[in-house]
Amino acid sequence: MRIGGFQKLTLLDYPGQVACIVFTAGCNFRCPFCHNGELVTGAEEIALVPEEEVFAYLEKRRGILDGLVLSGGEPLLQPDAEDFIRRVRTQGYLVKLDTNGSFPDRLERLLDEGLLDYVAMDIKAAPAQYGAAIDREAEEILPRIRRSVTLLQESGVPHEFRTTLVKGLHREEEIPEIVSWISGEESYYLQSYKESEGVLAPDGLGSFSPEELQRMLAAAREICPGAQLRGV
Repeated sequence: MRIGGFQKLTLLDYPGQVACIVFTAGCNFRCPFCHNGELVTGAEEIALVPEEEVFAYLEKRRGILDGLVLSGGEPLLQPDAEDFIRRVRTQGYLVKLDTNGSFPDRLERLLDEGLLDYVAMDIKAAPAQYGAAIDREAEEILPRIRRSVTLLQESGVPHEFRTTLVKGLHREEEIPEIVSWISGEESYYLQSYKESEGVLAPDGLGSFSPEELQRMLAAAREICPGAQLRGV
């Protein structure tokens, strides 16, 4: 598997677990607000982390770490992601997957095989604005996103949905349309965009104020009562 980065400890990225993060290289989206831009645009040139380095670390940290977060990029773009996950689980670790939801067939197989312990799926924007959010034609993507949402809702596997709110891309009045992807009693997080050196295309992008975020949260809770703010 093409591993573009390896963070050996996180207390934040896997709820309730002490974990490490593997970042895969490459993505089928080009979200301008992506904070791992190098993994997207430089996927072919980036220095890769050998898989054996990851597994040697997992062996050494057995009993200390609880799990591994498979993030990206888009992990399900990797044809051997399933093999990697299986090997992680044979070492006794939980696996959390971060995904953009555009590979529902691969997601369904992982869920059916019982290989995932937690899934975090990004909802990038309202359906009408999805193309702008991912910087590609969205007509083919939207049915895949809807199917992935349904798969997670019906899976019985702990999961969350999340949206990174970006001024210059999202608008307050779009929140009901964004949340309509999921609705109901779901774990849903509104995340605040933050500037960083790794952002893919930061020009024209910014953060909403705390007051704006609170109004957006209130709008989200009218559809999804469990909605929360994260990273504020």
